[in-house]
Amino acid sequence: MTTQNFRTRMLKGELLTGTFLKTPTIENIEVLALAGLDFICLDGEHAPIDRRDMDACVAMGRALDLPILVRVPEGSRTEILKALDVGATGIVAPHVETVAHAQEISRWARFGHRGRGFAGSTRWADYTTNTMAELLERSRNETVVIAQIEEPEAVDAIDAIAATEGLDGLFVGPADLAVCLNESHTDCEAVNEAMAKVAAAAKVSGKCAITFVPNTEAAAKLQLLGLTMFCVGSEQSFILAGARQVMANITRT
Repeated sequence: MTTQNFRTRMLKGELLTGTFLKTPTIENIEVLALAGLDFICLDGEHAPIDRRDMDACVAMGRALDLPILVRVPEGSRTEILKALDVGATGIVAPHVETVAHAQEISRWARFGHRGRGFAGSTRWADYTTNTMAELLERSRNETVVIAQIEEPEAVDAIDAIAATEGLDGLFVGPADLAVCLNESHTDCEAVNEAMAKVAAAAKVSGKCAITFVPNTEAAAKLQLLGLTMFCVGSEQSFILAGARQVMANITRT
C-alpha cells in the first residue's frame, strides 16, 4: 500500500483494513505500520489530538508511506485545510447530513474557486519543490474526501449525497446512527438496513462504502452488505485485548 494509490484502491472497491488512532504518538504509527495495515485514521473528533500531534503523526505516516486519514473535529474549511496541509492522505468529515454539506466539504478539500487554499510551502506540497501544475494533478489523483453518515436524515438523502462530485467515500457511523434510531447497540436490523442502503448508493455512484467495526468478524458480515473498507477498533482496543489475553492465560503459582 502506498499513499499514491490509496484513493485508486478505494474507488476500485478493494478490501481495505485500517484502524483509528486515539493516542497520537509517532511510536504508535511506527508499530501499527509494522502490522501491514492499509491505513490509519487519526481520530480528531473524539480523541485529544491537537495540531502538533496531527503534524507529527502524519509526518511519520508519510515517511513510512502509510496512508493517514484524519477525522477532523468538524467538517469546516479550517479543519479540513489543517489536515491536508500537514500531509494527510485525506479527511473524514463527521455528521454530514445534507447534500449542501457534502458539497461544501468536497469543495473545501479540492483546489478551485472557493475551495482549498493553495500553498506550495506545506509538507503536503513538499516544501516548494513542486510546480503548481504538479500539485494540482496530485490533489486530483490522491486526495481522499469521505463524508461520515451518522443521522437518519443523511441515510434518507444518501443517493443525492453519494452523487456529490469530489466525494470519494461514505463512512457509516454505526454508534451515532444507532443512538439516533433509538437503538442500544449497533448490530441491529435498523443499522444494518442503513448500512446496506449506504453501500448500495456508494456502488451506484462509484464511491467507497466504509464503516467502523470492533472486530474482523463484524467486518466479514458487513462485507456481505457491500462495504469494502473498515476501521477495525483502535490502538486502545488492541492494547486492551492483548493485556486481557495475557491476564486470562497467565499461569499463577
